[in-house]
This record gives sequence, C-alpha cells and structure tokens, in this order.
Amino acid sequence: MLIKLTHTNYKEILEKAVDILTAGGVIAYPTETLYGLGARYDIEQALERIFELKKRPEEKALTLIIGNNEQLSLIANSVSDIAKELINLYWPGPLTLVFKARDDISKHLKLDDTVAVRIPGDSFALRLARSVPFPITATSANISKMPSAQDAETVLNYFNDNLDLIIDGGKTAGEPPSTIVDVTGNEARLIRAGAVDISKFLKR
Repeated sequence: MLIKLTHTNYKEILEKAVDILTAGGVIAYPTETLYGLGARYDIEQALERIFELKKRPEEKALTLIIGNNEQLSLIANSVSDIAKELINLYWPGPLTLVFKARDDISKHLKLDDTVAVRIPGDSFALRLARSVPFPITATSANISKMPSAQDAETVLNYFNDNLDLIIDGGKTAGEPPSTIVDVTGNEARLIRAGAVDISKFLKR
C-alpha cells in the first residue's frame, strides 16, 4: 500500500506507520537522505522478513534509528565519552555511530558484536522515531546490490505489494549518505565518509 504524505494527512499516516511497526509489520519511509525499510528492533520475524525482501546476505547487519538518546540503552552496551561528544554535536543528523551491542539484541542487528544507530535529521523518519518507544530499522529500501531508492516509485518497483506500507514523501536528497563512525573505543574511527565531516575527531 502506497500513500502520499501531505500536510493534511501527516498525523494520520504517522499514526498508521506506528501501528504497523508496533504490530510487527514492515514499512518503507523517507529519511533525510534516502528511503529506508522500517521494522521493530525486537521482533525477529519482522527482521527476518527484511532480509528476505532485500535478498540481503545474513552477515550484513541492519542499521537502526532512535528517537532519543535514552533508547541507546536498549541496544548499546556502553556509550563512550567520544560517542557522547559526537551525539551532542551531530544528533539529530546524518551521523551513524557504531557501539558495542547488548548481548540480548537480535543477531540481525549485530556485526561482530556491534550495532549501528543514529537519530535522523529533520524528516519524516525523525518524527516516526520519536513516536515509538523502540528503535526502528533504517536499512536502505532496495534489493541488495541495487541502487538505493530516493523516491517511493523506486521502492514500489523493488518490492511491489510485499510491504505493509510505503510512505511517499517525495524525492529525498540522496547522496551523500550518513557518515559512519566506530565509537566502541576511546577514539573515533571512520568507517564511511558521508554527510558529516568528523575529520577533526580522528586525531586527538
């Protein structure tokens, strides 16, 4: 089901998306960079469904978005001082941080016992994340190895009617993607360059 987001139906669509996620469904939604696939972080069946839809290799973990810093405790084992500094400066925004993961979160969210998460910048994704009490997946809404989707039509072409909801928020900004930084230790380590320049933090 594809629904175009407007000023008049924004609240209604947000509530519908929250209901679907809460019940264990999978949606596609616009972020400030690209379209993402969303599911609850703690419903294994929904996470497995994303892997099947994307034809994603099992060893590739799903990234997450959260609505506030407090939700980090649901997925991260600890938050280092450098992580706190980057969070204070760049969240909400296109900066993905990699933390040591809690032992009890799904294997689909972990890569070598780490988990990747961000609070998205100003977008429908941010309002969605702030409307639920749990982290949401934010993996790109595409088939693995295919181009990332910047519009709802591309998402629909990839997945047809296999998603519970596609939210058409218009064309997103696209590249550059979020910057990815490992903050599992005492120093920041750049994994992928992107929209946020953190070069001043790499050699302290």
